[in-house]
Amino acid sequence: MTNESPDSGIQLNHAPSGSLPHNPPAVAAPADDYEEEWPLDTDGFPHRQAARCVLFNPEGQIFLIWGHDGDDVEHRWWFTPGGGLLDQEDHRSAACRELAEETGLVLDPQRLVGPVLDRRSTFEFARITRKQDELFFICHITAAEQRIIDEQANVNWTALEQEVLDDFRWWDVAELAVIARQGTLVYPVGLADMARHWSAGWDGILRYATEGSSTRATT
Repeated sequence: MTNESPDSGIQLNHAPSGSLPHNPPAVAAPADDYEEEWPLDTDGFPHRQAARCVLFNPEGQIFLIWGHDGDDVEHRWWFTPGGGLLDQEDHRSAACRELAEETGLVLDPQRLVGPVLDRRSTFEFARITRKQDELFFICHITAAEQRIIDEQANVNWTALEQEVLDDFRWWDVAELAVIARQGTLVYPVGLADMARHWSAGWDGILRYATEGSSTRATT
């Protein structure tokens, strides 16, 4: 799941549609269980390793989730499926597990291409400043696989996800770039521009991004 939304301090470096409404039930978030996902680092910050997947459908659109901070309902953003690694879990397996939990689609980890982006972020979520190091992968799926997502995307959401995730949809990359320029928060920053390089397959460049300093949140 996601947790973050940096407001400033963004650096991006390079190394050699339609809405799908849903109405999940309101369920109290298991705060203690959630905090266990965030071990403290040597500086005292909750800090986790994570993995995410940028999914492309046959039309070249990408799948994003619309969420908010439970302690600041006006703070909302679009983000890619993914979340924290479990003990002894590798990044590809974590990305696929989170993808299944958040979209209903089960993929073989070997189908993920990359990593294509190594992102380090600092943000505030649930009134706590957190740090997250995450790797992004890409995957192009079939029309049949897209139907699974369209029908099951919110079925297996956790209690916390049901509370803070509001919608999901497939975005045309050009349209996504427009709303980002107009001020809608989309994470990672610059996703639309990067997606243009990935729409036909990975361009072979592992990109690096650092976002935030003491900012706000993704799920």
